[in-house]
Amino acid sequence: MLRHFLLAGFISVAVTSLAQAVPPQTAPHGGGKPWTVAEIWQKNGPAGKPPSAYLWSPDSAGVTYLSPDTQHGHPDDVITVGALNGATSVLVEHAKLAAIYGPTMNERDRDHRARYGQPSYLWSPDSKHIVFDHSGVLWLYDLNKGTAVQAATTGAGSGDDPKFSPDGKSLSFLRDHNLHVLTLKGKHDTALTNTPQPTLLNGEVDWVYEEELDVRSNYFWSPDSQHIAYLQMDEATVPAYPIVDWIPTHSRVDAQQYPQPGDPNPGVRVGIVAATGGNTVWLHVPLSQHNDYIPRFGWLDNHHVWIEMLQRDHRHMNIYFADTETGAVRMALAQTANKFFDEAYDVHFLHNGQFLLTSWQDGYTHLYLYSFDAEDPLASDAKLVRQLTHGDWEVLKVAGIDQKSAIVYYTSNETDPREEMLWQVGLDGTGKKMVSTVHGVHRISLAPDAQHYVDTVSSLVQPPTASVCTMAGACTPFWQSKPLDGYTLVKPVMFTGKAVDGTTLYGELLLPPDMHQKASVPLIVNPYGGPHAQTVRDSFGGQEFLFEQLLMQHGFAVLHVDNRGMGNRGRTFAEFAYRDFGPVQLQDQLTMVDQVLQQHPEIDAGRMGWWGWSWGGTFTLYAMTHSDRFAAGVDVAPVTNWRLYDSIYTERYLGLPAENTQIYHDFSVVNSAAHLHGNLLMVHGTGDDNVHMQNTIQMIQQFVTDNVPYRLLLYPRKTHSIAGPAARTHLFNAILQHFETTLQPTPANK
Repeated sequence: MLRHFLLAGFISVAVTSLAQAVPPQTAPHGGGKPWTVAEIWQKNGPAGKPPSAYLWSPDSAGVTYLSPDTQHGHPDDVITVGALNGATSVLVEHAKLAAIYGPTMNERDRDHRARYGQPSYLWSPDSKHIVFDHSGVLWLYDLNKGTAVQAATTGAGSGDDPKFSPDGKSLSFLRDHNLHVLTLKGKHDTALTNTPQPTLLNGEVDWVYEEELDVRSNYFWSPDSQHIAYLQMDEATVPAYPIVDWIPTHSRVDAQQYPQPGDPNPGVRVGIVAATGGNTVWLHVPLSQHNDYIPRFGWLDNHHVWIEMLQRDHRHMNIYFADTETGAVRMALAQTANKFFDEAYDVHFLHNGQFLLTSWQDGYTHLYLYSFDAEDPLASDAKLVRQLTHGDWEVLKVAGIDQKSAIVYYTSNETDPREEMLWQVGLDGTGKKMVSTVHGVHRISLAPDAQHYVDTVSSLVQPPTASVCTMAGACTPFWQSKPLDGYTLVKPVMFTGKAVDGTTLYGELLLPPDMHQKASVPLIVNPYGGPHAQTVRDSFGGQEFLFEQLLMQHGFAVLHVDNRGMGNRGRTFAEFAYRDFGPVQLQDQLTMVDQVLQQHPEIDAGRMGWWGWSWGGTFTLYAMTHSDRFAAGVDVAPVTNWRLYDSIYTERYLGLPAENTQIYHDFSVVNSAAHLHGNLLMVHGTGDDNVHMQNTIQMIQQFVTDNVPYRLLLYPRKTHSIAGPAARTHLFNAILQHFETTLQPTPANK
């Protein structure tokens, strides 16, 4: 086997040549044009990229999105699709937006909007105006006149989060960590909060809430437009991490408040303030300062709010009702988890003194309906009315609720653990039926009237199609992937296996069509492996999947396996990750690798590689330091020391480091650096604000100490996604070249 090591402690000095020195493209197996990395990672990819976020007009007449391509106009035009007939037209031209926006966003803003699904515009309640939010400037666009006026210049917020009041007369937004309200008539700007400390966030979402609690906003208008409920976050005691930009002549440092395991979390409290300004009424929620979390809150009526509180141990999650005039609260519902709550934080309140909760209390995530005293919410506890769904499958998402017809729409994997289909059930527990008719994975965006929805569906080798549908069943496609003319897609083999305890595991294997003609085929294992995620699904894998087609054309087999501890398989399956970030996951991967080797003797057990991103990058390092079976590996943006990742995510599974010292030591791959087997390429973006580059630097330091060879690729300014055609082309060329040079057969086996 040809081994390509550098001296220990030295970075690859010819980074560009590493990515460009790719062997000539081999003839494609099974016919069709050969793939190239540059072609795959062109903007939006060869098949195109479906719209990433849809916004329905409040009157449900149509749905809008920012065009990713030229199917219906210029890229970045605002496109509208008629709800009744699917007719598509340009609502706001890109040229007008460019004149409004001016300079483009920076790397981090662009990445966050894409990663967290933050739209750059919103509809007014009258469906006649749109506010565009770009780099801290808000523009009010009149759809009838086709003109825009600057509404506000915001400041150092986290997305500025503009919102119309329910009556449409005012616009709220964030400026310099404070909450403001602008009256649209008269343009009177009122600061509702006035705290000068940069670590005191009023209505603003910080990084850890955005990333780990899926929080998209921290303030909400009352139904009568008279008050605003907001979360105040105190980050004064949260440690700061320096993110350095080395590109300017004088390097810049951005300090990011980032709580690591055991650190103080942001202190939080919920306040009520009048839309015209004045003192804040603080609600008396019993919180442990700098420990507990408030993932969700909102209005019950004009005088009461609800607050969801999650304790730091991730085992207790309570819902409180509060009086907005006195601040008095009552615990309405207490919930306790056996080991942890797995990110099911959404609560849906109805207009009739009821709310809908997702919970895996019976072992799988299902829908539960509760009632409370709507006349006096603080008078009594909430009561369980009924469990709406049952079975050994998962409710994946509540798409929306038709309150008039008392119907809940949700997606689930009831048909197959690898699918996601749209279903409906009555609030009385009757009438459950599947709405989707095409098998695969469906992404749903429901209209406010719950009579129409956008359905983006794909399957293994069928790229996405977006349609506007009616609940009666009629669907009209309005966006379709580009045809991959001249290319041949090889369909992965979906298979099942058994873990050592008998648990069913799902795998996906891509095999070169002519592998039976070969004496030896290398295998690349590409798992994610971490909690909550699911990768083996009946959905189109986008550009990553096309890269696997390229690997197959180069003679590689590619394997994906979802091990125990991952998501969408029920509570017991997920809880394998509790206090276990390595052994059980690696055991499952090796078990499935052995099954593949047994069934496909053409695959060479001596020429196996492993690569992954984020948790998958950590998994790469764990596999290569706890097994000698992999000759090569690539880790991208890995956590190498679990003391370095954020508090919410890490403590959910590993607990507090002071109480679980050995667990943190054993599952942090930096402590096993001396046992690295195989040829490793490390990759990180210098602007990564999710998994900090500190992780890779500490791993390198240990490699130097232990005299272990390593190779490193850095991407300046790039965040966790290392996004963009140039960066992705460079990176995936490097990955291809690394496996080509380290897993090629020895001369005797050629």
